[in-house]
Amino acid sequence: MAAVVVMTGCSVMAPQYSASIDNVQKLKDSGDYSAKVGAFTSKPGQGNVNPISLRGSSMNSPYQSSYAKYVEEAIKQELSLANKMAPNANAEVSGTLLKNDLDSSGFSTGTGDIEARFVVKKQGQILYDQVKSAHHEWPSSFAGAVAIPRAIQEYPNLVQKLLASLYADPAFLSALK
Repeated sequence: MAAVVVMTGCSVMAPQYSASIDNVQKLKDSGDYSAKVGAFTSKPGQGNVNPISLRGSSMNSPYQSSYAKYVEEAIKQELSLANKMAPNANAEVSGTLLKNDLDSSGFSTGTGDIEARFVVKKQGQILYDQVKSAHHEWPSSFAGAVAIPRAIQEYPNLVQKLLASLYADPAFLSALK
């Protein structure tokens, strides 16, 4: 099946986000607060294309065909699982996706890079505005039939790393309280 997808150069869907247990635990351990998730947008530009090109195939987001919505959904899942999500919370997390790319062209290694600006507001006042980024590498192959499915499979791990860097920032967690 993967070989057929690769050879036809068609469009594939990124896997739905699966929350990181470590990220959820970090949110649980970060104190008493609740937050809601606002809109995430995407700033078009080099290194932030939609869909993502993978050796002639293209990968789309399962969330309204938007990778900004992918990051938004990821934060919603992790806040919900940590019992920190509340639709009427004062603190609102929103953001802008600045960079989002996978490279499956390497002979033995695939890479991914993602960068986003995260904003926390309370009653219209910005309490946090920072750019976070993540880089992820995985074993790959020269053979497209191996490299492309592997890159697709690794995308959620890239987003998990981005959110881990956000949750590791004490200023972000403090802004939520």
